[in-house]
Amino acid sequence: MSIHNILIGAGEWLRGEGPHHQIVVSSRVRLARNLRTFAFPGWAKKAERQQILDTIKPQVEALGEMTDAHSVYSHDLSALEKQVLVERHLISREHAAKSVGSAVIMNRRQTLSIMINEEDHLRMQSIRSGLQLKSAFKLVDKVDSTLESKLDFAYDGRLGYLTACPTNVGTGMRASAMLHLPGLVLSEMINQVIQAVNKIGLAVRGLYGEGTEAMGNLFQISNQTTLGEKEDEIVSRLSKVIETIIEKEHDARQMLIQKKSNTLWDQIGRAYGVLTFAHAMTSKEALNLLSIMKLGVDLGAFPEDRRLPIDELFIDTQPAHLQKSSQQKLNAEERDHLRAQIIRERLRVFPKPDITKVAKESENGSSPEPQTNE
Repeated sequence: MSIHNILIGAGEWLRGEGPHHQIVVSSRVRLARNLRTFAFPGWAKKAERQQILDTIKPQVEALGEMTDAHSVYSHDLSALEKQVLVERHLISREHAAKSVGSAVIMNRRQTLSIMINEEDHLRMQSIRSGLQLKSAFKLVDKVDSTLESKLDFAYDGRLGYLTACPTNVGTGMRASAMLHLPGLVLSEMINQVIQAVNKIGLAVRGLYGEGTEAMGNLFQISNQTTLGEKEDEIVSRLSKVIETIIEKEHDARQMLIQKKSNTLWDQIGRAYGVLTFAHAMTSKEALNLLSIMKLGVDLGAFPEDRRLPIDELFIDTQPAHLQKSSQQKLNAEERDHLRAQIIRERLRVFPKPDITKVAKESENGSSPEPQTNE
């Protein structure tokens, strides 16, 4: 499959579907594995990294799940193409910095991505739309079992799987969900939730993981413990915490409708107005305003069929996607103008926000029922 097809086609997880898709944008499970007889990538010399790649890559390409997949060496990707894959969460920022001796294999649906010679020899990840942690784990666990029958993984009977970073030793697993939490942010309750999540051993990160900002009211919730806990236990515990956060987000939205409705409708109206008429917009501003538009769809201020166009704009207006679509190198100012132009064109067919339905339900002390695909 051509890298062009990966870049122009929206992956399955970007379609805004799955259980609790209004709040849970995506679920991801990642496994880290290493070969027993080779040095970790950070310590391996160039020739050894190439040998590791030559050992692993054919086995990954032979997976049934990778039929008609896209397999590419890192040194064959431009910096821009790598950044597009980072923006789609198909590779990590660390892997994007790699060159000779690294590769990535992605399936057509963009639900399975396997990085070779990132921090570990193998970083396998499954990503699904909505709250589907168990489904994501099932897929990546199957791939892991198949590869383990072909490759000699570094495993210790007492510690578990051995990894380059000690924090991953054990299961080598990171399970996470990307949550859209504008209700908790607007009601100023998000810090309480983050503190509560941290206290029970989970991590809260921004849009692109550790050390990044939570733009667009998007937060990643993930496990921190990999040692002494089974994979299915980690997935089950994280799923329960996510479900609790979903309830708190719904409660926060209900509170905003009942007690701060004028502020809420002002936020939605301003977001619609700025996005519809602005001629320059930074990535951060676009994400934050699109987040409020997405909330407007959730609350019924915009028709349900407007959800997918908003979700697509979250990705299509990212810096690398803009440059890739324009097929030219753009400076920051040019990107800001192009971003605003694309948003204006996409929103041209959008109706004005209609708060009458939600306002009436607010007076009755209720809010729109959450719609899921469960």
